[in-house]
Amino acid sequence: MSDPIQIATQAIEERFGAQSSEFREQVSLIIQPEHIVQACQVLHNEFSFDMLVDQTAVDYWPQETPRFHLVYQLYSYTYHIRLFLRVPLNGNVPSLPTIESIYPNANWHERELWDMFGIHFENHSDLRRILMPHDWEGHPLRKDYPLGYEEVQFTFNYDEIDVRKPYAKK
Repeated sequence: MSDPIQIATQAIEERFGAQSSEFREQVSLIIQPEHIVQACQVLHNEFSFDMLVDQTAVDYWPQETPRFHLVYQLYSYTYHIRLFLRVPLNGNVPSLPTIESIYPNANWHERELWDMFGIHFENHSDLRRILMPHDWEGHPLRKDYPLGYEEVQFTFNYDEIDVRKPYAKK
């Protein structure tokens, strides 16, 4: 019997021009955004990847090509294997199609990605904030999001911060 992960990987590479890589026995496929729905459909229907375990993103700012990688973790209960899909997204207004028609739990993952990273999912059934208040501005997990914190005082910057530090008046 052939290795199911190799068969699935080869099929996705041939059909969608994906690039595969392996690190610590975990296989990843880089797929272009326009192919993500069809690739997920093929993996689900033909290769028994019946569960979307996780969907997250990586922000490579200040790099803008690609600025983000969307990462999908799929699992096959039939073969007990995982497959990672990575989708590169360019620019500050990233967008790609939703996969919630294939994996219904993508609804929640994609809402979180919209809320935290500002990644838009075309044809999503309910794309609204899920973690932040509805009137929140910005996307807190983007690397260019302003932090608004107080600088930590160390020995190398003690004097500089001490000058600006507010002390109680006597």
